[in-house]
Amino acid sequence: MPRAGFYTAESGKISFRRDGNWYSDDERIDNPRISLLFSRSIKRNPDGSYYLQVAEERAPITVEDTPYVVKALEDDELGGFAMVLSDNTCEPLDPTALEIGACHVLYAWVKGGDARARFLRSAYYHLSDRFEADDAGRFYVNLRGHRYPLGGAPAPCN
Repeated sequence: MPRAGFYTAESGKISFRRDGNWYSDDERIDNPRISLLFSRSIKRNPDGSYYLQVAEERAPITVEDTPYVVKALEDDELGGFAMVLSDNTCEPLDPTALEIGACHVLYAWVKGGDARARFLRSAYYHLSDRFEADDAGRFYVNLRGHRYPLGGAPAPCN
């Protein structure tokens, strides 16, 4: 059986960064097939740390923010959206699972609520024309004619 070849990056640290790219040390992994393999192979330890599992090979990784990112949104033709995640899976956008984090970053709970995904800029801007605010400064997303409050509390950027 072909092996994942983590041994080739043994001296480097594998990381998944908030920009939605994989890195070995500080060098971005540009091969889309390797990136997709890694994105589909993320597992979580009981202590909250992450690792890659490909067949019987296992390698620890660093997840800078979230183990998944929302790469794009697709119209679902019903007034809503489907999210395309970094592992190339699609999930319906549940407006009740959205929240705002530090620096006004938008997140969604994905994978049955087991993981958070950070919205990349392209996905964020695709949804941005649906954002609304009230006089009290609360934010909402308007989908299918209904306003859903965005959870979380924006915090300043560090």
